[in-house]
Amino acid sequence: MKSGMEYTILRPGVFMEVWLSPPLGFDAANGKATIYGSGKNPPSWISLFDVAAFAAESVDRPGKQIIQIGGPEALSPLDVVRIFEETSGRKFDVQHVPEEALTAQRASATDPMQHSFASLMLYYAKGDPIDMSRTMSQFPIRLKSVRDYAQQVIAGR
Repeated sequence: MKSGMEYTILRPGVFMEVWLSPPLGFDAANGKATIYGSGKNPPSWISLFDVAAFAAESVDRPGKQIIQIGGPEALSPLDVVRIFEETSGRKFDVQHVPEEALTAQRASATDPMQHSFASLMLYYAKGDPIDMSRTMSQFPIRLKSVRDYAQQVIAGR
């Protein structure tokens, strides 16, 4: 039986504030970056603040909808490192974690949390670009770019 309730499900890409932070191996202050996989597959980077803006805008749009949201452009992790290098004026030390190691980590996970983290790292490694053209025609939100975020991080804000 269907409830008839209206809903909006937001399905964001990868959060800049999480994946481009020291706890996940992206340490802009020290010029170090851990890249999961080859670093060539572009995920859709989005700011958590942009996701909040989509949530607020969705309140006035009743219906049943699933909205995939990403940032203004899908960039590979290596492109992101390049942007941070350009913004900071320093070369980053880049370490790669091969997909095979992530697959083995997921297979040997002893609890659901370890399995989830390994799965998320594999998702990041494989990339998942999101075409935002249709979504942006419906939601007039100015999205933060990776370059905007890099400038903010480098400036220490």
